[in-house]
Amino acid sequence: MSPRSIPVAFKRLSSTFTAKAIPSRSHFHAPIPDAAFPKGYLLTGLYVGVKKKPDVLDLALILSTTSRPASAAGCFTRNAFKAAPVIVSEEVLGTSQGRARAVVVNSGCANAVTGTDGLLDAWAMVRATDALLEPLPEQEQQHNQTLVMSTGVIGQPLPIDKILAGIASQSLKSAPSTSSLGSGFDAWERAAQAFMTTDTFPKVRARTFSIRGKEYRMAGMDKGAGMLHPDMGPPRPTGGQLHATLLGCILTDAAVSPRSLQSALTYAIDRSFNSISVDGDMSTNDTILALANGAAAEDPANPAASVQEIDEETDAEGYEVFKNELTAFTIDLAKLIVRDGEGATKFVTVNVQGAPTYADARKVASRISTSALVKTALYGEDANWGRILAATGSIRISEEFVPSRVSVSFVPVDGTSPLPVLVNGEPQKVDEARATEIVSAADFEIKLELGLGEESAQYWTCDFSYEYVRINGDYRT
Repeated sequence: MSPRSIPVAFKRLSSTFTAKAIPSRSHFHAPIPDAAFPKGYLLTGLYVGVKKKPDVLDLALILSTTSRPASAAGCFTRNAFKAAPVIVSEEVLGTSQGRARAVVVNSGCANAVTGTDGLLDAWAMVRATDALLEPLPEQEQQHNQTLVMSTGVIGQPLPIDKILAGIASQSLKSAPSTSSLGSGFDAWERAAQAFMTTDTFPKVRARTFSIRGKEYRMAGMDKGAGMLHPDMGPPRPTGGQLHATLLGCILTDAAVSPRSLQSALTYAIDRSFNSISVDGDMSTNDTILALANGAAAEDPANPAASVQEIDEETDAEGYEVFKNELTAFTIDLAKLIVRDGEGATKFVTVNVQGAPTYADARKVASRISTSALVKTALYGEDANWGRILAATGSIRISEEFVPSRVSVSFVPVDGTSPLPVLVNGEPQKVDEARATEIVSAADFEIKLELGLGEESAQYWTCDFSYEYVRINGDYRT
C-alpha cells in the first residue's frame, strides 16, 4: 500500500468508526512576562529559505552575552545514525570542556545521513555563528563556541548558503539594522517557532527559583510531535556516525560548573524527555542543550570578576536545589511534546509502581506507552486493560512477574475515585460506563502496581489516531 492510499483505506473504515476531531492546543501557548527570562541572552527566529513557505520561520539563533563562556551541557540521541549536528555538538562540548556561547538551530532539514558534506555544513553553521559573538579576553578564547541542532527530513542536504546568509544578517557589528535579536518574550517566541516542524504551537516556558536567597531564572523551548521515543545520554568523547524530532534548549542565568550542569541535565533528561513516547520511534537528531551563563551571579560593578559556580562536590546543597529545579522544568517541557503529539487526542500518564528497581519500572512504563494495541484502544476510548497486561508481560525485568500481585486502575485527573479493573490478579466487576467516561477524557492516568518492590516510574504518552497516519503517510511532500 502506497503512503497516498493509506488515507483512502481509512475512509473505507470510517463507515464503522468515526474519526474524532483533534482537540485545540492553543491554550498551551500564552505570553510570558519579559522579566521571567534569564539575563544575558539574545535570541531570534528567521526565515532563510530552508522551508518552502516564507511565513514559516526556519532558523533560530541563541547568543550568551556575558563576558565569559557559559557552562554548556547536552544530551544526545543514541541512534546509530547520528545526524551531523549531533556529532559536531558533541565534539564542540568535548574540546571546549563544557563551555559554549551560542546555539544555532535550523528546521526543515535534519542534515542527517548526509555524509561528509553534512558535517562540513554543520561546522560552517558553527563558524558563522561564532562570528556574531563579541571577542573575549585572550585567556577566555576558544576555537568553537557554538552548538548546532537541525530538524526535518532525513537524507537531504542543507541549503547551506541561505543559512549562512541568514546568520550573517544578525551581526550586531556589520549589519545592526537587519538584526532582530532580542531578550524578551517576542524574541523567545520567534526562536521557538523556528524550531517547529509538525508542531502546532511554539513551546516556551520560564520559571524563577532561589538558592540560598539568591534569585535565578530558567527558561527553555523545545519541539517535537512525531518520531518520538527519545533515548538520550551525555556526549561521548568521540562521535560515531528517517525524519528528525526532539530538540530543546534550556538557558539559565545561574552559575553552574560544566561537570555539574552535565550531571544535572543527564539526571533530569532520564526522568523527563527519556520518559515520553508518541510513536515509539527514536530520532537521529534528538538533542537537549543547556547553557548556564552566570549573569545573575555577576557583580554589576565588575562583570569581568570571577563568579562562584554551583558544583556538586563543593556545594552539594546548592547543586541539589538546582538539579531538582532543572528536573521539574524538563518534565514541564517534555509534557508539552506529548500534548502536541501528531494526531493525538489523549494525554496519558503511565504510572508503574511496586517495581524491584527504577530501571524495571521505566522498562514496563515504556513498553505500555509504545504498544500499538494500547494506543489504538486509547484512541477508541476503550478501557481494554487486557492489552496493558499483555504489553507488561511481554518484557523481562530483574524479577519474575507474579500475576497474583498485579493490580491495574484507571485514574481520572479531576480528583474523583480511581476505577480498579484488576486487583491482585483478580478481575473486578467494572462499571463500563464509568470506564468509558474516564478514558474519554483528554487527560487520565493508567496505574499499574507490580507488587515486587518499592520503586516507581512514570511515562507520558498519547494515542494513535487516523490523523497520525495521514501526517506520516506523506510527510516528505
